[in-house]
Amino acid sequence: MMLMLSQDYEYKRNDWWEWSVWVDAPEQELDQIEYVEYTLHPTFPRPVRQISDRATKFRLQSAGWGQFEIFAKVVHKNGEETPLEHFLELSYPDGEAAPT
Repeated sequence: MMLMLSQDYEYKRNDWWEWSVWVDAPEQELDQIEYVEYTLHPTFPRPVRQISDRATKFRLQSAGWGQFEIFAKVVHKNGEETPLEHFLELSYPDGEAAPT
């Protein structure tokens, strides 16, 4: 199994970014996923979020002001679970890293 989390982001203004994270894997592996449960930093409203949209590769879209570790639990259709984690990296347009 080759599952990993990928991300993208866009700096908006005033130390604020819009970002997303999703499961990157071969199509046949994505087809075997029931849903992904993401756990964000505890300062987020509803820090635990469940995404079941296979068409978007289980993409979670959000926004915030800093970098942090995202934890994910991939729940497969056969009931197995795969834990993943990803450090959300954000930077300003000049390349300087966002606060953590």
